[in-house]
Amino acid sequence: MKKIYYLKSCNTCLRILKSLALSDKFELHDFKENPLISSDLEHLKTLAGSYEALFSRRAKLYGEMGLKNESLTERDYKHYILKHYTFLKRPILVIEQQIFIGNSPKTIAAAKLALAHE
Repeated sequence: MKKIYYLKSCNTCLRILKSLALSDKFELHDFKENPLISSDLEHLKTLAGSYEALFSRRAKLYGEMGLKNESLTERDYKHYILKHYTFLKRPILVIEQQIFIGNSPKTIAAAKLALAHE
């Protein structure tokens, strides 16, 4: 499976997608227009190791809801990600059994390396 979870309205996501020069073998999933379902999130969690790894603390709602003052559990992370797309880190690139989460230069470099070895 080759899939990218991203936001079409996110300039950072679009810039990263362009820099990756993806083949047409990749399925693009805009999770704002097409919200994640529980089974998709479960698959991402299996690859990532936890829901927390998929959770974005940069989300505006994270601060607005006062979540930074709470001790969130895996169940909470799953709940918030499914409740609102903004809590999912982006972009998420899945290449078979590898997952690359977020937009850090280190993550994008690792994704590029994985794509080069295909």
